[in-house]
Amino acid sequence: MSSHREAPSISKDPVADNTDLYAFRTPSETVTIIANFLPSQAPNGGPNFYEFDDEVLYEIHVDNNGDALDDVTFQFRFKTVNTNPNTFLYNTGQIDTLDSQAWNRRQTYTLTRVIGDQTVQLGTNLPCPPVNIGPRSTPNYEAALASEAVKTLNTGGSTTTVFAGQRADPFFVDLGSIFDLGTLRPFQDLHLLATAAADGVDALAQSNVHTIAIQVPIASLTKSGQVPIDVMDPGATIGIYASASRQRNLQIKNGRRQSVGPWEQVSRLGNPLFNEVLVPLARKDEWNATKPVNDASFARYVLQPELAKLLPVLYPNNVFPNLAQLTADRADLAAILLTGIPTGVVPGFQNYTGQVQADLLRLNVAVPASTGSQSPFGLLGGDLDGYPNGRRLADDVTTIELRAVAGVTYQLVMPDYAPDGAATLIEDGTRDNPGRTLLGRFPYVGTPYSGYDVGS
Repeated sequence: MSSHREAPSISKDPVADNTDLYAFRTPSETVTIIANFLPSQAPNGGPNFYEFDDEVLYEIHVDNNGDALDDVTFQFRFKTVNTNPNTFLYNTGQIDTLDSQAWNRRQTYTLTRVIGDQTVQLGTNLPCPPVNIGPRSTPNYEAALASEAVKTLNTGGSTTTVFAGQRADPFFVDLGSIFDLGTLRPFQDLHLLATAAADGVDALAQSNVHTIAIQVPIASLTKSGQVPIDVMDPGATIGIYASASRQRNLQIKNGRRQSVGPWEQVSRLGNPLFNEVLVPLARKDEWNATKPVNDASFARYVLQPELAKLLPVLYPNNVFPNLAQLTADRADLAAILLTGIPTGVVPGFQNYTGQVQADLLRLNVAVPASTGSQSPFGLLGGDLDGYPNGRRLADDVTTIELRAVAGVTYQLVMPDYAPDGAATLIEDGTRDNPGRTLLGRFPYVGTPYSGYDVGS
């Protein structure tokens, strides 16, 4: 339900593939944005371990005035070097510090902020940690290596905190079940091709990703340059998406291929689910190359989602009788995914960015951090804080979006509509993976699984 191998072309270019985007308010009036790339990493992936690509431009984009165009952009460019030309090994001994002589394959990056025509380099030669190889090669991984790669930069009177490197994939979903004709193991006894109900199987339970995380002052992202305090303030909501771009032209210099020319977007991600489950297969590559401001051309797949039509077929015998009769355009899904939720739909809440239809992860920054309050869609069940107001690492977006597509949120725009009982219970059963851990501090994403430990 996220964007792991979501389109034909980008599945062949994993280093540029957005897997997930998260954005949430954090203490000291900051926002943390996390963009993950390079999906489904096997932790024991040596000797050529996973890494960012020097020829990809990784970006995080923020719209703060509702036109679905970039107002603040953070750009990340990576540089890879081999320190020892005479070994095939990633490391020739223990990597116990970021400047260890035993570490052969290193990456650093440059962080640039773009606001209008003003470009400012916030940091250069920032270190990535090594991948988590195992207890001999990368001992004391979190404290000695990953934590040392968290850097705080002074940026004109404020601070920006950044991290880029391998982490444990925080997303959880039963991919093997969902893409087997829409099976949900806890409810597969009700499926058209029924089998006994079972617990969900998290396909990403021991999988790593590469994370770009940035924590910035709220005031540096809003149009007003202030920290909004009123949730109903129209200027309190920002829209966010992440992207990866490549230069399409190639030249040969000193016998080596180099990319040159203008950048072209090859991958993007705002809301989870959008491209993977809503956009038809024939248009998925087109969507990845399209800017959010042009998403009106994809709106019909939100208003009439294919999955909503399939659910009553895959789960017959009146499991979804009301959904089967629901033929109206899905204004609820359009609000969640394309415009944000207007004032008056959910009492005391809005994250509306205006009439421009765009797949953006919308965050109302006036909502306090870690209040423990229910999601704006409390009727979805569970303590699902966050999404669709931003997205926190533990948000069960698979459940939220399955229930929304199944009709639970339609009553927000059509009070007379009664959601099916099954719609309020539907889930894939992977939320409580006991092996997944998150950090209580930046960058919040958990320690990557080590190649030595996985499978042992």
